[in-house]
Amino acid sequence: MTGDVPGGVAGSSKGPLMVSSRSGVAFAVTSAIAFGMSGPFAKALTDTGWSPESAVLARIVGGAVILLPVVVLLRRGALRGVLSAPVTVVAYGVVAVAGAQVCFFNAIQHLSVGVALMLEYLGPVLVIGWIWITTRRRPRPTTMAGVALALGGALVVLDVFDGAVFDPVGVLWGLSAAVCLAFYFVVSAKQGDAVDPLVLSAAGLAVGAIVVGVAGMLGMVPLQVSTNDVALDGRAWPWWTSVAVLALVSAAVAYVFGIMASRALGASTASVIALVEVLCAVVAAWLLLGETVSLTQIAGGAAILTGAAVVQWRSDAPPPVEALPASAGMDGSHGVSVLP
Repeated sequence: MTGDVPGGVAGSSKGPLMVSSRSGVAFAVTSAIAFGMSGPFAKALTDTGWSPESAVLARIVGGAVILLPVVVLLRRGALRGVLSAPVTVVAYGVVAVAGAQVCFFNAIQHLSVGVALMLEYLGPVLVIGWIWITTRRRPRPTTMAGVALALGGALVVLDVFDGAVFDPVGVLWGLSAAVCLAFYFVVSAKQGDAVDPLVLSAAGLAVGAIVVGVAGMLGMVPLQVSTNDVALDGRAWPWWTSVAVLALVSAAVAYVFGIMASRALGASTASVIALVEVLCAVVAAWLLLGETVSLTQIAGGAAILTGAAVVQWRSDAPPPVEALPASAGMDGSHGVSVLP
């Protein structure tokens, strides 16, 4: 597995688009903020009568509609990546885009939102475990400490045990969402012959939209919409404003930047930094929906940021020479995954 080699270079209009490790951190945080904004805008829609699945469908359809023309105009030469890796593209759309969201929304039918989110955010732990198994190199103690600190902070921010509801079926759905999230980071971080980030995002969103749309037509998920105004920041806005933000920010920007961050930082580091999304979601709900934020949640947010910083700090240090296979170079090249 070559998906955890940090650091990339800018590609041509035909080759994969890559970014440096330093830019990767900025992209990871931007992606986390974009994903975190989805909650308040989706909730504004569901409060007016939209089903959660309809909000998801509008988000990913809109994201695909925005990205596909951009790909045709700017990255047409990279479209051949879809033909060279069709299984990757379809799996990304089915598992990483549609699967993660469908599993999560099924989880919250049986669990409290906090518990469901916490189960889903076991994804970074699964990523690190997967890389550990596939590379046979144990993560650094500081990496594990950073993950534990970030996850603990997420527990506090989500106030996961306040009115928590547990159900075996919901737990299974939540763990399935975690697997889908881990899959998202591992596939996003793939190097070498990887599909261009813009192309993978656009094609993945299109595939995910088809999956959710077909599920809705078959009656597997409810698709209900409303044209009533949504309430944001204490004011009434047309319903399409929420859809536009979900499509542009929480789909197009979030997925493209997330893939680029994963390729620059590696799957494990990017997945831990992505926990910042929890804090961003709480802050966005406070600003847009008037939900309260406690000092305890602020402390939890500080723990998330500290944990993510610890993981990223250690990922900048080169691994011990003896930890690398004899066939690898001093920098861990030749397709060898380097754990942070």
